[in-house]
Amino acid sequence: MANAKMTFLNQSEIALIHTQSIRALQEIGIKVHSPNVLKMLGKKGAHVDDTSMVARIPEKMVTEALALAPTFFKLCARDPEHDLALPAHPYPYATTSGLAVFVSDYQTGEYRRSTRKDIAEFAKLGDALSPDFLWTAMTASDVPEKAHGPHEIWETLKYTRKHVQGVTVQSADDATIQIELAALIAGGREALKKRPLISVISCPIAPLSFESGAIEAQVEFAKAGIPICSMSMSLGGLSAPVTVAGMIMNANAENLASLVITQTAAPGAPHIYTSESAPMDMLSGNINYGAPEKALISFGLGQMAKNYGLPCLVSDTGFGDDVRGGLEDVHFIANQFIGLTAYTDIITGMGCVDDAKGISFEQLLIDSYMWDFFRDFMKEIEISEDKMGFDTIKNVGHGGDFLSSDHTLKYLRSDLSQWDPAKLDLLALGKTDMSPKANQIVKQILTDHQVPVLDEAVLREGDKIIKAYEREVSGS
Repeated sequence: MANAKMTFLNQSEIALIHTQSIRALQEIGIKVHSPNVLKMLGKKGAHVDDTSMVARIPEKMVTEALALAPTFFKLCARDPEHDLALPAHPYPYATTSGLAVFVSDYQTGEYRRSTRKDIAEFAKLGDALSPDFLWTAMTASDVPEKAHGPHEIWETLKYTRKHVQGVTVQSADDATIQIELAALIAGGREALKKRPLISVISCPIAPLSFESGAIEAQVEFAKAGIPICSMSMSLGGLSAPVTVAGMIMNANAENLASLVITQTAAPGAPHIYTSESAPMDMLSGNINYGAPEKALISFGLGQMAKNYGLPCLVSDTGFGDDVRGGLEDVHFIANQFIGLTAYTDIITGMGCVDDAKGISFEQLLIDSYMWDFFRDFMKEIEISEDKMGFDTIKNVGHGGDFLSSDHTLKYLRSDLSQWDPAKLDLLALGKTDMSPKANQIVKQILTDHQVPVLDEAVLREGDKIIKAYEREVSGS
């Protein structure tokens, strides 16, 4: 089956990146700000210096971790119809952005701090639209700071039938609470392990460092069977070499190190090779999501993940400075689509604005409509004798037409894309008119769309767990 992909690295370049990544892990090592995780790695064979908190990881540990990591697993959902098998095929799954601290209020237009109510409504909108699963897209600013992660995962789980990927992991205790909340819906810890309704983003700190709370949380999630996304954020010129090759190598080394930690904690635990690496904008100091090198890094890391047989999340969409999209914004469309043709299983970023610091309900709608069209460029195409229609051409003859042929009737709907005119009408609008029209559609969806309500006993128990955790962290 034919499927459009772009290749960036050749085999010798893939081998060189792997060799240099192994060298970095062996000679430089990783700094792990957790005595417990360092001790765990040391027992497995890492060379640990307790004073510097550096673990040097031999190649054997990486090889064993790659052999243990599953090459196939599912991101499960409350509604099994929304389960997602990894690796994705023929095109990647799309998800929302996270963890924004601002939201553009779809009722008033105010750009303000996000709350639990915003998280719930955004999850409901995402449930109705194209995202295949949802990140915890916003920070709950109206709860105790140390307890916002459980609130975010709980509010999102309540308002979608789809898989939920958490973005906040602050400690092992935080992880335990999030696991308990998901287990309430799954039907217990063992049921959750068999059908992981949540997964989690766990970020190394480039270059080659792991913060204590996040890495101890990663260990707890791994033990519970929750898929880990080891999101390297190697920023060229700031936290990684400024070159594309340097960013790729650093991100690859961090992913391998994170994988080793996951497999040491729980052999066979699901793990997703993940990156949101990009150059730094040397003028503003921000992440330069619009740089063409961002797509090249995605290509390279996608190939590295596939070389290891690991599912991956290495491409993004969105990240504009305001609500944008549509047929007239060629640069925006090209920048998104090029990244989608990398060897990635998951893309993220739907609904974000302000360089991912904010969330827009209107942008999620526009991104969803654009994704509906993008997927058609990435579908599988069967190249076969039957599809080529040799006999049909022979029967029609020179200068004839195929309008009424059996071959045309047989394959018209399956081979040619049928785009929704209403969605095209929105995307064809100019920027001035697109956002207000998108706002009208968002309001209508949130009025009409219904998400099945969780059992009342489950809701009460989840709220009880969070309240108890709030008292615990507030007291500490």
